[in-house]
Amino acid sequence: MVFLDPVLNPVLQPLLTKSPLLVILLISFVISLITTLVYKFATNQTEMKRLKEQQKDFQKRLKELRHNPEEMMKVQKEAMKSNMDYMKHSLKSTLITMLPIILIFSWMTGHLVYEPIYPGETFSVTASFAKGVNGNAELIPDQGTELSSDAKQQISNGEITWRLKSTEGEHTLTVKNGETQQQSKVLITEELKYDNPITMYQHSDIEKITVNYGKLQPLGDLSLFGWYPGWLAIYFLSSIAFTLGLRKLLKVY
Repeated sequence: MVFLDPVLNPVLQPLLTKSPLLVILLISFVISLITTLVYKFATNQTEMKRLKEQQKDFQKRLKELRHNPEEMMKVQKEAMKSNMDYMKHSLKSTLITMLPIILIFSWMTGHLVYEPIYPGETFSVTASFAKGVNGNAELIPDQGTELSSDAKQQISNGEITWRLKSTEGEHTLTVKNGETQQQSKVLITEELKYDNPITMYQHSDIEKITVNYGKLQPLGDLSLFGWYPGWLAIYFLSSIAFTLGLRKLLKVY
């Protein structure tokens, strides 16, 4: 279970099932607002404004000194020192907001990476075997799971993939190779939820079992020049826009 599930799920899960994109934008705005406010009140804004104006002045001087390399190098050194001072002053706010952002990112990673597997939907599971392991392996489904491919198959290139479908709920799948057996769980639900897709095993002929969830596309069939951005890209782009807007609105330097 993701650490923030008990806190965020009651609020965001209903909205998440309807519109993952709206949840990403909402979280992006909230985080941008919090980080902007923390930055504003955790830094000396008078000093930050001075350093910001100083940086603009350095940029102007560097353009004027393009044909004077020696003077340009001197100004560049001063500009670098000013940039370091600016970063040093902003470090405190970064440290304050780092842990909450990491926790929220953990929640987003646990809910916004994959599409759910719906009841009755055909999905696939892949077992990967240790080097040198060959022969047949079998997938043993639990009650409520139906195989769409042969249960016993030949290992090919170190892997076997089965196709199956299940009723709603959490199901246990068992892969058997000779005397070795390993289990993995799969969540079947109409909500935007999923279990960890990869289960690893130590010192076993069966190295891992992967439930092949589809990647979540928050924009649906809409692409950006053939690119279907995931949650992280959408969060990153929207947070830049929100942060720039909030800083201008709240006069943050």
